[in-house]
Amino acid sequence: MALHHSSLRFSQLLFISSFLFFGLYVCFLASPVAAQCKNPPVIFNFGDSNSDTGGLLAGLGFPVDLPNGRTFFGRSTGRLSDGRLLIDFLCQSLNASLLSPYMDSLSRSKFKNGANFAVVGSSTLPKYVPFSLNIQVMQFLHFKARTLELVTAGSGNFINDEGFRNALYMIDIGQNDLADSFSKNLTYVEVIKRIPSVITEIKNAVKTLYDHGGRKFWIHNTGPLGCLPQKLSLIQLLQKKDLDTYGCISSYNAAARLFNEALLHLCQKMKSELEDATIVHVDIFSIKYDLIANSTKYGFSNPLMACCGFGGPPYNYNIQVTCGHRGCPVCAEGSKSISWDGIHYTEAANAIIASKVLSMAYSTPLTPFDFFCRS
Repeated sequence: MALHHSSLRFSQLLFISSFLFFGLYVCFLASPVAAQCKNPPVIFNFGDSNSDTGGLLAGLGFPVDLPNGRTFFGRSTGRLSDGRLLIDFLCQSLNASLLSPYMDSLSRSKFKNGANFAVVGSSTLPKYVPFSLNIQVMQFLHFKARTLELVTAGSGNFINDEGFRNALYMIDIGQNDLADSFSKNLTYVEVIKRIPSVITEIKNAVKTLYDHGGRKFWIHNTGPLGCLPQKLSLIQLLQKKDLDTYGCISSYNAAARLFNEALLHLCQKMKSELEDATIVHVDIFSIKYDLIANSTKYGFSNPLMACCGFGGPPYNYNIQVTCGHRGCPVCAEGSKSISWDGIHYTEAANAIIASKVLSMAYSTPLTPFDFFCRS
């Protein structure tokens, strides 16, 4: 009996030690100490809710209430998470301030470190609809023109032309294009036929930014759409046979993979077409899918179940009672969950995703995140 208890204690200590080591590993990789910036880092981000740091709230006044933001900020900031997003961890790795939403007039920011144009719900198509990708790029062009006017007029503490030229231009979009197509009950074949048009819009955005001086691009592919509790809850009665080994919707993830293959091809093609441009493609899909497939290794339980949601197992998601609305419960410890609200990730999951991004193992070509501010 004593031997049994000793073995049990040893196993518990081993688990705790492994968990603490992993936690330190994540903190180290996301630490700003690792950055080697010689110039002040400037970032312009374009995307959807995966990187929206308050654009929906600032632009439309759409309420994003607690418990969103409860973990790190202690209040809602407009982020759809309990705390920081991937982009927040990436900024902190550079010892830079978190990006302010472009439309936030009360942020007290002069946008010296860049601006975030991402807004919840954004997609590439249709165009000219707030806040599609081409609208976000148009907003940037106005921002740049107005900023340089102020610099020319002698107003200090704004980004100058060199700052725009050396900035990093990040794009993380495409998830909603796929999700919206599936939500309209299009067949798998019909959905994937739309992918080239989405890729073309991303190409147009990069080309426009390049034509206006941008040279350094960081482009995320889309995550495993079929592993989102929201999607699983909506199809669970209809398509049980379409689930993969880990319980994700195979057809949704297959479409995401095809989109990602096309995006990688685009990035590689543009590198040869755009002189002096550095274009880095980051495989977010593989990072997030690994997180779900090996959830226990990372200290998570119920990887396909929302922390903040309604309905209980298996997905804890009800489209009528979503996170932040009255009557929607929230789990006690978000650090044990991957999914925050059925669509977006918890701060704990985002921290691990950031550590993987910063490792360079998922970047093509292998490039440190701080490459743009090193010289």
